[in-house]
Amino acid sequence: MTTRVRLGISYDGTDFTGWARQPGLRTVQGVLEESLSKVLREPLQLTVAGRTDAGVHAEGQVAHFDTESEFDAGKLMYRMAKFLPKDVRITEIRTAPPEFDARFSALRRHYAYRLTTAPYGAQPLQARGVVPCKPGVDLDAMRAASRNLLGLHNFAAFCRRRDGATTIRELQRFDWEREGDLLTAYVSADAFCWSMVRSLVGAVLAVGEGRRAPEWTTALLAETARSSSVTVAPAHGLSLIAVDYPADADLAARNAQTRESRTVPVPEGGCCGD
Repeated sequence: MTTRVRLGISYDGTDFTGWARQPGLRTVQGVLEESLSKVLREPLQLTVAGRTDAGVHAEGQVAHFDTESEFDAGKLMYRMAKFLPKDVRITEIRTAPPEFDARFSALRRHYAYRLTTAPYGAQPLQARGVVPCKPGVDLDAMRAASRNLLGLHNFAAFCRRRDGATTIRELQRFDWEREGDLLTAYVSADAFCWSMVRSLVGAVLAVGEGRRAPEWTTALLAETARSSSVTVAPAHGLSLIAVDYPADADLAARNAQTRESRTVPVPEGGCCGD
């Protein structure tokens, strides 16, 4: 009998070449699949909610796999804690319905991007996950620039091109919180395209540092290809902090909806200022 297993995962992405398995390279998927396959004594393949890039961290990553093995979730978690390297942890193990898909069932992904305005830079214990920025950034301007980007748009200006991949996304949250010198962006969407979160942060940081006006981010939404004027923020400031899923009864419907192609609604009177 095949059992679908859902995992909660956290990792420090510093020494990984991203999530996705790549021959000859150390990746999160590769380390986890190798370790789980040895412990459960069968070849396993993981499907993940969000494929993070090299250097990006996760506190609330989700993945699933199918297994023929019988296991106790508590005992398996304990064994994996001893078996895995210290920079990746399995934080949750539970059975899931066959319809659950870590990628296609997801309603939204939540990311945090962490900056420090301290004049001396990041504290040593934070240095692998916090990026220094100019002390005098204008937080109000950054919040205004972020609000301009909320909603369903074509985010082509913020995404690295991938053949066959859509750049239409619904950005549901993009706001900033300050705690002392720590400045954190919280970014949520139904899905993200390649490098989108780091590009969003890079664009808004340009506003905060006075190099661009807040209205500039609105103008970027009219672009149909990646904009060379948008700087991609460093990878190590970014962490996937949570993924939301519907109730079990709604999983199949969500899977079908996610696979549908989307378009940006055309405003009355024309599109895109033409």
